[in-house]
Amino acid sequence: MSRVRKSQPELLGPLVARVLEDIGAGDSARVMRIAERWEEAVGAEIAAHCRPTALCGSVLEVSVESSVWCQQLQLRGPEILEALRATLPAEAPSELWFRLTLSCA
Repeated sequence: MSRVRKSQPELLGPLVARVLEDIGAGDSARVMRIAERWEEAVGAEIAAHCRPTALCGSVLEVSVESSVWCQQLQLRGPEILEALRATLPAEAPSELWFRLTLSCA
């Protein structure tokens, strides 16, 4: 009788990121890795009002729920970039682009 080896469950986010990287969708994989640690990097208050959605080279696009938050985040851009560099040194973008969207949920 052979034994079936049971492995530990794996989080879907990192798995999808690795698959995207393997098929040449590196920017998408990088956005996913940033999104996984977004709240840790920027804090719960900021994360509740925006989320990373795309990456073009070293520019991270962030969808924001309101014009007030969009303006606030633009002013805090350098602080957010520093927090991303501290949390994700290899993944951190060098610029941010804030985009107003209807919903960030």
